[in-house]
Amino acid sequence: MSGCVFCGIVAGEVPAFRVADEPDGVAFLDTRPVFKGHVLVVPRTHLVTLTDLPAEALAGYFGLVQRLALAVETGLGAGGTFVALNNKVSQSVPHLHTHVVPRTKGDGLRGFFWPRTRYTDDADAEGYARRVADAVAA
Repeated sequence: MSGCVFCGIVAGEVPAFRVADEPDGVAFLDTRPVFKGHVLVVPRTHLVTLTDLPAEALAGYFGLVQRLALAVETGLGAGGTFVALNNKVSQSVPHLHTHVVPRTKGDGLRGFFWPRTRYTDDADAEGYARRVADAVAA
C-alpha cells in the first residue's frame, strides 16, 4: 500500500534492520525498541488488523512469530520474550504487526500496557464471559 512504511520495508524500499524475510512475513528491529532486540513481525500483504488476516495465513504468520520469539530469546540470551500486538488503538502504524520483545528478570517492565481492574463479583465476570462467548458463536 502506498505510503505504508511497513509495506515499504517489505518491498525493500525503506531501509530496516531485517532479521527474517520469509514468504509468510518479514521481521525487523523496531526503531524505537522497548529493549534492544525488540522485533516487529509483519505479513507481506498490507493488512491493518489481526481480524484482516485470512484464516489460511494464520499458521504461517504465527509460526514465524513463534520462531522469532525463540530466536530473540536464544540469540540475545534473554530470559524470555513479551509478544503482543495492537488492533487499531495504540497501533502506531496501520499495518498488522506483532512485537517480540526480549525480557530479562528485573528489567523493570511492569504494567506496561494497561492498569489492572477487578470484576465486581462472579455475576459481573459471567456477564462479560457470556457477551464474548455469544460474539464468538455468532
